[in-house]
Amino acid sequence: MNPDTAPYRPVAFGPYEARVTPLPDGGFKLLAQQPLAPYPQRFTEHLLRWATERPGHSFLARRSSAPGRPWQHLDYAQTLRRVRCLGQALLDLGLSAERPLVILSGNDFEHALLSLAALHVGVAVAPVSPSYSLLDPAAARVAHAVKLLTPGLVYAADGDAFARAIAQAVPADVPVLLGRGRLPAGAAHRVLAFDALQATAASAAVDEAHARVGSDTVAKFLFTSGSTKAPKAVVNTHRMLCANQQMYVQCYPFLEQLPPVLVDWLPWHHTAGGNSNLGLVLRNGGTMYIDEGKPTTDGVAETVANLREISPTAIYTVPKGLEVLVQHLEHDEALRRSVFRELRLVFAAGAAMPDAVIRSFDRLAVQTTGFRVPMTMGLGMTETAPFAVSHHRPGWQAGVIGLPAPGLELKLAPVGDKLEVRYRGPSITPAYWRQPELAAETYDDEGFLCSGDAAVFIDEADRARGLRFDGRIAEDFKLISGTWVSVSAIRARAMAGAQPHVHDVVVTGDGRDSLGLLVFLAPGSSASDPAVQAWAQHWLDALAATGTGSSNRVLRALLMTEPPSAARGELTDKGSLNQRMVLKHRADLVQALYASAAADLNHPHVLHARLNKA
Repeated sequence: MNPDTAPYRPVAFGPYEARVTPLPDGGFKLLAQQPLAPYPQRFTEHLLRWATERPGHSFLARRSSAPGRPWQHLDYAQTLRRVRCLGQALLDLGLSAERPLVILSGNDFEHALLSLAALHVGVAVAPVSPSYSLLDPAAARVAHAVKLLTPGLVYAADGDAFARAIAQAVPADVPVLLGRGRLPAGAAHRVLAFDALQATAASAAVDEAHARVGSDTVAKFLFTSGSTKAPKAVVNTHRMLCANQQMYVQCYPFLEQLPPVLVDWLPWHHTAGGNSNLGLVLRNGGTMYIDEGKPTTDGVAETVANLREISPTAIYTVPKGLEVLVQHLEHDEALRRSVFRELRLVFAAGAAMPDAVIRSFDRLAVQTTGFRVPMTMGLGMTETAPFAVSHHRPGWQAGVIGLPAPGLELKLAPVGDKLEVRYRGPSITPAYWRQPELAAETYDDEGFLCSGDAAVFIDEADRARGLRFDGRIAEDFKLISGTWVSVSAIRARAMAGAQPHVHDVVVTGDGRDSLGLLVFLAPGSSASDPAVQAWAQHWLDALAATGTGSSNRVLRALLMTEPPSAARGELTDKGSLNQRMVLKHRADLVQALYASAAADLNHPHVLHARLNKA
């Protein structure tokens, strides 16, 4: 069967309709035709429901350290019991939105239980990227978060691993909660043990605190990436979390029909992992298997081992994660059977995914089941909780993001020569914590949140087909001629022919006379390999030949020898490149890329396009 024409696995999707209204200034407003259905006031009402209706059903699972590493399970009834005990302990410690719980470590049972306990009794929780503690000797971003939030308790899974960051960033009068390990002798902090807090007896105070939780109660503080400024603490209310999950299930109603099973690595300090994925499992009574793998050539081994045992109903990942998974699926029949057995959806967040990866995944799915698996896309951000714009239709298309979710108003506002995506609705953050001065630059005069993302209509003649991502307004730049460059469009064109040697690219040319690329090679490809250099020269020549002018013709490229650094912020927790941070830390390489032709002779990894030979 031809995978290009094979049917998609039958999956229930919600309506895909919106009303599009032109505005006098050249912008537009979009609103989903389907209204948003009612949703709970408190997010842990979902936990109460499933602890009653499906008490013995597994909610969370993780690998144990015992021989063979069997799965440990935490069912809904156990989760609620433990959440109530921890909720009592948090109340006893006097925690609140003003004195929140800060979590420094990654995904595990204790992280989930503490977070749900905090939400259940109206205490705010702030998960912070573990890389801020483990990769930066000064723990500067941890210190920033702690200073901004003034926590009443800081949790780390391993005292030994996080001791340095705690000493650097956490004031001595803030108690520290540890899952295991210890702080060095003589440490100034009061140290609490997780097991001791878990043993606290719950009282009626827990139920009374839960009853006081309202839609406007702060649930979480989630930090932005801080690529250009210090990370901001985005307020997430219970209304945001509850409305967002209702939006999601109205676009993807199959989640209610088949309780979701996820094998998931996305970090919980990030809105996609902690709000969307963990949230959709809890909202729909499913099971999350905590995956300690990563979307890298080496890190995917753990994911593959898990997927051989667990058949997911959906895969939420990034393009690189899908790419490395496909490489294993090609040669592992047992893995293919397990992955495709129950799979209803692939959501690969990111605009740049090679077409060859999609075609290979479709071919393997059809070979295994006779069906293609629907692959969809959307657009959201930390400030939207995150689900906002959705293309909930089978068939992933580069850059296509779709239409606003039910209940969310979307405005396209002219900014320069682009249309900025702006949001208003129940799932939009009301503020950045303790930074009221940011309101003026965050919200417009109608109360729409300004995202910094740009979009265009897929089809101007039929705007109801939805939107296509048009890049980050702040990433675009001007050449020395004053001509604007759309970075996302250049990057998408470059990546379309990037297989098999290119992992990702960063676009250069701000204030210069021509465009260039910093090229990060795929694992196994070397910048010094003559065959790779020859392939890259041909790729650059072809890319340059498709350009029609200085704003879209790439004339030079530098093959990188050093991979992107997570410690320097060049690589996000999701494995994607932070373009601005790469350019900041590799300014010398950009200079080399634009050096004179004579100087280039001394740099073996700089390539120049040969337009007459393309």
